[in-house]
Amino acid sequence: MKVVEIQDSLNCRTTAFCLRVKRNLSRLTMHFSILLTILVFCVNGMHATGILYPRPSESRETLSLDGIWKFAIANRSEQNKGFEEKWYQAALQHCAVKVIDMPVPSSYNDITQDSDIRDHIGWAWYHRDFFVPRTWKSQRVNIRFGSVNYFAIVWINGVEVTSHSGGYLPFDVEVTDHLKFGYPNFITVAVNNTLTPWTIPQGKIVYHNDSQRYPAGYYEQQYNFDFFNYAGIHRPVILSATPKTYIDDITINTTSVSDSEGTVSYSVELGGSKIAAYSVIAEVYDSRDRLVAQSKGLTGEIRVTNPNLWWPRGMNESVGYLYTLKIQLWNDAKNVEGDVYRLPFGIRFIQWNSTGVYLNGKSVYFKGFGRHEDASLRGRGLDLVTLTKDYNLMRWIEANSFRTSHYPYSEELMDLADQQGFLVIDEVPAVGLDNFDDDLLEAHKQTLKELIQRDKNRPAVVMWSIGNEPQSQKEVSAHYFDAVVQLVHRLDSSRPVTLVLNKPSNQDVAAQFLDVICINRYFGWYSDTGHSELITYQMVKEVTAWHDKHLKPVLVTEYGAGALAGLHTDPPVVWTEDYQVVLMEQNFKAFDQLREMGFLIGEMIWNFADFATPQEYFRPTGCMKGVFTRDRQPKFAAHFLRRRYAQLFC
Repeated sequence: MKVVEIQDSLNCRTTAFCLRVKRNLSRLTMHFSILLTILVFCVNGMHATGILYPRPSESRETLSLDGIWKFAIANRSEQNKGFEEKWYQAALQHCAVKVIDMPVPSSYNDITQDSDIRDHIGWAWYHRDFFVPRTWKSQRVNIRFGSVNYFAIVWINGVEVTSHSGGYLPFDVEVTDHLKFGYPNFITVAVNNTLTPWTIPQGKIVYHNDSQRYPAGYYEQQYNFDFFNYAGIHRPVILSATPKTYIDDITINTTSVSDSEGTVSYSVELGGSKIAAYSVIAEVYDSRDRLVAQSKGLTGEIRVTNPNLWWPRGMNESVGYLYTLKIQLWNDAKNVEGDVYRLPFGIRFIQWNSTGVYLNGKSVYFKGFGRHEDASLRGRGLDLVTLTKDYNLMRWIEANSFRTSHYPYSEELMDLADQQGFLVIDEVPAVGLDNFDDDLLEAHKQTLKELIQRDKNRPAVVMWSIGNEPQSQKEVSAHYFDAVVQLVHRLDSSRPVTLVLNKPSNQDVAAQFLDVICINRYFGWYSDTGHSELITYQMVKEVTAWHDKHLKPVLVTEYGAGALAGLHTDPPVVWTEDYQVVLMEQNFKAFDQLREMGFLIGEMIWNFADFATPQEYFRPTGCMKGVFTRDRQPKFAAHFLRRRYAQLFC
């Protein structure tokens, strides 16, 4: 496929986006057939939506499409074959390609014994059959994907219905007109994991031209982050039926709290053709399903008397208290009920200043983890067993928080954070950013819009992180991050904005725009390796320098050391469980000193558990910085950290 042919075939709904796509096409080599097809298709799927999680109610039904799908990959030399042969128009097993079974949700990489699938770059194809009840024919039917990494194109019964770019956030589309009610239907999804300098996160395709070492046309995917780029349909696929006039979006925000009253504002957006025929009733129910407050209208303010405030773990005896906001449409002319949606929410109020972050008027101290959605076999795919085990371990270790490093986590995982009272720093997958041009900026902004749209109502989310370890010493990044922070403040002024930094404070140009400064520092590991005697001194100096320069609260979001489970020496040396604990102990001394100074607001060790990385000679099968192994068994460090966190008061 020639670049000019692709440009001529572009059918963009957004002109500005179309122009950016065309500019990017001109930068790419003629060999990028993997990516070029993506750019064409992903334009067509752009649309606005409330993206409410599909919840059954009196008016709504859901049908899961999770299960075993058919699966195939396109060979490296025939990336466009599936499009040329129109694999989306029939059952995948009837096409000229090797087809296997694949669970959804899951990453496809670790399911088979085939390294070509594990290391695949480019297009992968999914297919399954399904039925839709006849009773849904009078309804509006949506299909929703929790996440697909990275690019996705979706066909229903051979007709393209949507596409999406970005591997960690949901997308949906109405498919009513494409379904056969009461008859067999089929769905096809094409997935591409290729990363470029203009995706979030970034990557690049590198062609090797040394004929002595590589065959002609050999290429590889490179990226500058240290976690494995798992791919596939990672989260649930759900069909949902709603009335023709429906609740499209809900926004809720706590505007003030006291012991006697909590004030909550809400707004509702409707979809459909007969919106004017319906009024809106808003009711708040407590955890025992008792009505405690109500209002009417698309927007309003609700006052809850003697509220049970939402508190994180360790700050109150009542942890993770959730109310339910019931939004109900009512047809006044027909005197009948319309659509109904129930949204769990917490009443809590966030403030911040130059030295701290405050929840319901009390100072917060974060004690937790950097983490990954990562587990054996399923990769980054949603796994409720692992998810539940991880929360049990975090409660056992007395943590109260985590960062969604380095991408948004599943909604099912976030639900438990709300319910169990864990503070969350919610991060987009802008990892190691470089090349701060307008095209990357637009992709970054779009990802943040989708994240905030998804998680804006969550009480657990107390801070937005716009990225991790960018090249923030570059002058060009100042304008870039200024624009990003301004966008987040416009979208949500109720939470502070941060960016996780690893450049020196005297070189960084991004921190000036932030509300909270987060830093990653590995004294005694990446610098002065093995010199644990320097850690306390260096950490105190480092954190103090950031606060003195910017007069903002500082949170250490990463520190740590790799440790092979069961490896011990005395005296301790690097890679042993013993040295991991010594490094932690020296950091704890620094944190205690800094906390007394009044501007350190938290400590998050890297990492919760060992996780998969690209194959590297300096990492034995993955990153070993976890205090738990990848199969969630505690290292010595987990017991040491548990003692630390149990002694810390928030």
